Amino acid sequence: MSLLVVGLSHRSAPVSILERAALAADTQAKLLQDTLAAEPAAEGTVLATCNRIELYADVDKFHAGVAELSTLLAQHSGVGLDELTPYLYVHYEDRAVHHLFSVACGLDSMVVGEGQILGQIKDALALGQDLHTAGRLLNDLFQQALRVGKRAHSETGIDRAGQSLVTFGLEQLADGTDVDTWAKGKKALVIGAGSMSSLAAATLARSGVSDIVIANRTLARAERLAQILNEPGGTGVSAHAVEMVAVGDELTRADVVVSCTGATGLVLTGDDIETAEQGRRTPLALLDLAMPRDIDAAAHRIPGVRLVDIESLAEASADAPMAADVDRVRGIVSDEVAAFGAAQRAAHITPTVVALRTMAADVVAGEVARLEGRLPDLDDKQRAEITQTVRRVVDKLLHAPTVRVKQLASEPGGAGYADALRTLFDLDPETVASVSRADLNDADVKNRGRV
Repeated sequence: MSLLVVGLSHRSAPVSILERAALAADTQAKLLQDTLAAEPAAEGTVLATCNRIELYADVDKFHAGVAELSTLLAQHSGVGLDELTPYLYVHYEDRAVHHLFSVACGLDSMVVGEGQILGQIKDALALGQDLHTAGRLLNDLFQQALRVGKRAHSETGIDRAGQSLVTFGLEQLADGTDVDTWAKGKKALVIGAGSMSSLAAATLARSGVSDIVIANRTLARAERLAQILNEPGGTGVSAHAVEMVAVGDELTRADVVVSCTGATGLVLTGDDIETAEQGRRTPLALLDLAMPRDIDAAAHRIPGVRLVDIESLAEASADAPMAADVDRVRGIVSDEVAAFGAAQRAAHITPTVVALRTMAADVVAGEVARLEGRLPDLDDKQRAEITQTVRRVVDKLLHAPTVRVKQLASEPGGAGYADALRTLFDLDPETVASVSRADLNDADVKNRGRV
């Protein structure tokens, strides 16, 4: 395993850099294709969220891999390499595993313990699988990261250490007032119909808003979300969908606006908000969860308008209290990193062990064939008994060494045992490689569709 991650997040870079470096969906696909075309990388995938951009790859050279991945991130983000480099972090092998597992558990999130990151990790793996850029290592890694994240949420109270970004944002808008009390009876406008916007709509409905308008570039998606919110036995909220061209009119009627789209430019300009604010008697609350931002930062300066965006959420979360359960989650992460490393090291020697047993089976078959030539009068029963006896002898001789070498290989520093086994038994490297390729193809088929 030569896992490398190069990235930047709210912990390493200011929001202004994260905003400029944000990757659209088609850009992410092109980044992965170019990553595999680069010499050091054998497989790769990208984890891109509103507050992090990370490129994961299996590389054969560390320094060349760091240089290549950093250059690719700069090229596809549009931020110059010299400007981007000071904000990049690098994790390698076990440290890279530890980083992703921590991310999956919400330990590295802007709001500690939030669970939205699991869906984003799932999307990152699905992208790598769809583009066939995620091979056995990244499939195993991201599948395990999802399991570790779920384990952390089920076995600890990490959820109590923080809230989802939506809930945290609404708490900031409420400014010390209970969110349910603050939201009751308000009219809400949700711009976007993706996972974060859907979560925002559901959270607003549960908080007691009276009406929700969903605006989206694809009206059908907005209508589906509105239909879900209007289902009988739900929160009792009244929801309907509109096209994006109606946002200006809806803005004049809304009390609270949540926006999270994939747009590359502003969805609401300062002029849009100032126009909507004219003649209003109630304050306008704006929550911008998009990266790059959907709502003009100039809204901060408009009287009667309160804007909470990713930048202000980052500042507020820095002072958020950490729950005691965080320590338990860190222990889970450490244990899982050790287990994952051991499993990967053990898997590394498996093709060599299979090649050794294949060679032994060929030797047995050859010797039995020669015996038949020297003793042509053997009947089928005698031939079968001799063959079975020879196989048992070979299996017993190989059993203890192969079991022990797998145990040794799973320990830190055990990577050299595969080389030693190949040298001692003069195994054909191509035979070992063919077993590895077969395992890789099996893993690809097995993992396809699991996400």
